[in-house]
Amino acid sequence: MADSKREIERKYEATAETRLPDLSRVAGVSAVAHRGVSELDAVYYDTEDLRLMAGSLTLRRRTGGSDAGWHLKFPVASGIRDEFREPLSDTLPRSLAGLLRSRVRMSELVPVVRLRTARDVHHLLDAEGVLLAEVSIDTARAERLTGGSGTAAWTEIEVELADDVDPALLDAVERRLRKAGVHPSASPSKLARALAETAPERKRDKGARGKAGQPTAGDHVLAYIRHQSEAIVDLDPAVRRDLPDSVHQMRVATRRLRSALRTYRKVLDRSVTDPVGDELKWLAAELGIDRDQEVLDARLSSGLAELPRTLILGPVRSRLRIWSVARRGGSRRRTVAVLDGKRYLALLESLDALLAAPPLLPAASHAPEQALPRAVLKEYERLATRVGHALELQPGHDRDLAMHDARKAAKRARYAAEAARPALGKPAERIAERMKAVQTLLGDHQDSVVARDALRTLAVQAHAAGEPAFTWGLLYGREEAAAAAQERELPQLWERASQPRVRAALEG
Repeated sequence: MADSKREIERKYEATAETRLPDLSRVAGVSAVAHRGVSELDAVYYDTEDLRLMAGSLTLRRRTGGSDAGWHLKFPVASGIRDEFREPLSDTLPRSLAGLLRSRVRMSELVPVVRLRTARDVHHLLDAEGVLLAEVSIDTARAERLTGGSGTAAWTEIEVELADDVDPALLDAVERRLRKAGVHPSASPSKLARALAETAPERKRDKGARGKAGQPTAGDHVLAYIRHQSEAIVDLDPAVRRDLPDSVHQMRVATRRLRSALRTYRKVLDRSVTDPVGDELKWLAAELGIDRDQEVLDARLSSGLAELPRTLILGPVRSRLRIWSVARRGGSRRRTVAVLDGKRYLALLESLDALLAAPPLLPAASHAPEQALPRAVLKEYERLATRVGHALELQPGHDRDLAMHDARKAAKRARYAAEAARPALGKPAERIAERMKAVQTLLGDHQDSVVARDALRTLAVQAHAAGEPAFTWGLLYGREEAAAAAQERELPQLWERASQPRVRAALEG
């Protein structure tokens, strides 16, 4: 994986005549050291339709300066980006190509802008000479390489915080700059400014103002689908980097999207959306291999940590660690392989196509208050049937399966309400909260079922190796008791989420 760095910086407008004020008077700064002028030459790459720029990503190959090489930047928050670096080479390094795959897909990356910069660098130092921030006056000259042929030139001041320095220093520096008549830049990056100032003249899109009148049910459903589709694309690099909770969040976005396509089938034509939904189901299942192991590892480790040391007999922790690493390693490799596969990329393309030409049905033109509540109630009734069936069964394998089916229905009802929330407001929010409570209880029950199966496997392995199986049996019993308690709690919880309450919420 490429080297990464958290970049925290601010940019300010300047002219060729702009001079820095005395920044040694900033609190915490003891000296300002001039480091000279360096010449930087960077070529920025993107697809012809500027997909990276649309997501506020920048990819460049830069020579000159102390950090020549390939640089890929992802937005984190305003003025904060994660930068990934690879050494200088003629072609894009594979590690960076992987982080871009969900956006670039099968398209070609082309040079879009060449940016040559004369950088006059100053270091802000503390009393011990430690670097606090780098302040540079950049004289930039941009040349459009794709999608136009214009040029642009400007001067700006850039202040970049050093590692592990309090961001409050940037506020103090900005106050000094503002007193000197220097103001923040209107452009978030050099590339954004270069593209804006070298863009060819374009005719105004007469349809850009949108439709007159209030948003329809179709508008709300499509907005939700677009949001979840973008979440999948945005989370792809985080999953590849194995960041905490990234697989879970990507899987949730996938399930929410599939749920919306199924729930709002009166709004969108099923003949178009069902094949997309099938592929989303496949992706969620593939992501589940990694995510389910994550959840199981955490549950078993937590259960073990709660036991007194006197009840831990044999090499329990080492066996759990070896078992977990073996299963996690295989699932991790498989997840990355899925994200690199043609089937996944084809799914992303199909989502783009669906949003570009949505298969709207007549109900899509109805008011949200008319179409969306009916869809939410239908999902609730589906859940009610499954919960009722589970409660009729005796404890055991069949009830476990029925409660798992009810869990999936609760999740779908919750997602239906969440999708309707922007249109229906508080009523949909209250329903989503009730469905989430039911889903959580049923989810805990299913996690216990899965944990018991794993604990039995671990006990068998321990016994075969001549190790005590007592601790595994003890953990199994605790999980069994927890599941029984959840089964007793379900009727009361379900009563609080009864249909009259749901209808009352939707009817205001």
